[in-house]
Amino acid sequence: MKTIEVSETGGPEKLKYVDRPIPVMGENESLADVLVAGVNFIDTYHRSGLYPRPLPFTPGVEGVGIIREINDSAPSGLSVGMRVGWVASTGGYAEVATLPSQELIPIPEGIDDAQATALLLQGMTAHYLAVDSYNIKPGNLALVHAGAGGVGLLLTQYIKSLGGVVIATASTDAKRNLCLENGADLAIGYTGFHERVMEFSNGVGAHVVYDGIGKTTFEESLLSVRTRGSLVIYGYSSGPVPPIDLAKLTAKSIFLTRPTLKHFISNREELLWRANKVFSAHLSGHMNVRIGGRYALESASQAHQDLEARTTTGKLILEP
Repeated sequence: MKTIEVSETGGPEKLKYVDRPIPVMGENESLADVLVAGVNFIDTYHRSGLYPRPLPFTPGVEGVGIIREINDSAPSGLSVGMRVGWVASTGGYAEVATLPSQELIPIPEGIDDAQATALLLQGMTAHYLAVDSYNIKPGNLALVHAGAGGVGLLLTQYIKSLGGVVIATASTDAKRNLCLENGADLAIGYTGFHERVMEFSNGVGAHVVYDGIGKTTFEESLLSVRTRGSLVIYGYSSGPVPPIDLAKLTAKSIFLTRPTLKHFISNREELLWRANKVFSAHLSGHMNVRIGGRYALESASQAHQDLEARTTTGKLILEP
């Protein structure tokens, strides 16, 4: 089968398109023919070594496919030929993937393969950000960085469905217009965004700032939070946030958190509950998906280049 392999960490050129035997599933695993694999920043962190993994490995934490083989130990409701998704697993950049059976998610009718892929990592991330990391209430003001990205677009829509108010940041006029089309009340650039937030909020600040950019936005994000508000750092697209003096939080008693999806899908019950909440939100029009780029499997390195250059919008996918 064809697969993408990383044998040494580094830049996008380290993603090698190679032939490998079809994997053998373990006792608690299933085999799936991959239909779509999602491309996410966490894949770039694995490839670069920021989040170390044993070498060599096949990247790809998210995808949709058809169950090819399954063990008797698999959870009830799963069967050969079923269309399923997975998230926070490994090995999705391949024609066939071996996956933990407990982490397979049945995909409902009415959601196509690309949409379902976008709703797995990015949709469930948007859900836990708006429900768990900070529980959005009607009237709450949220600053959403990278508002034209995959998570940003879904998060904006979902916050609006909960009655929140959204300021979105994006780097170009086209991206800012896309943010507005997806429900943002205000779309702004990154230069001086703190001042714009304070102006919009009459000097009070945002109830919550959702920051997936990290290093380059952190200091201004902190300034943009109101007293007893929350700063949620959920990604590092510009690099990790340097160590900080916690005294910076005391000026406004700010809550600072660095969540990750795996802790919000910690067992099969929670995984299926959150996935079905996201699927329902999509089907009701509160999480409409934008596919920003489709790539052949052998073009995985180009997909990573485009993602890291932050020139894309919406969801990027590979189609083996």
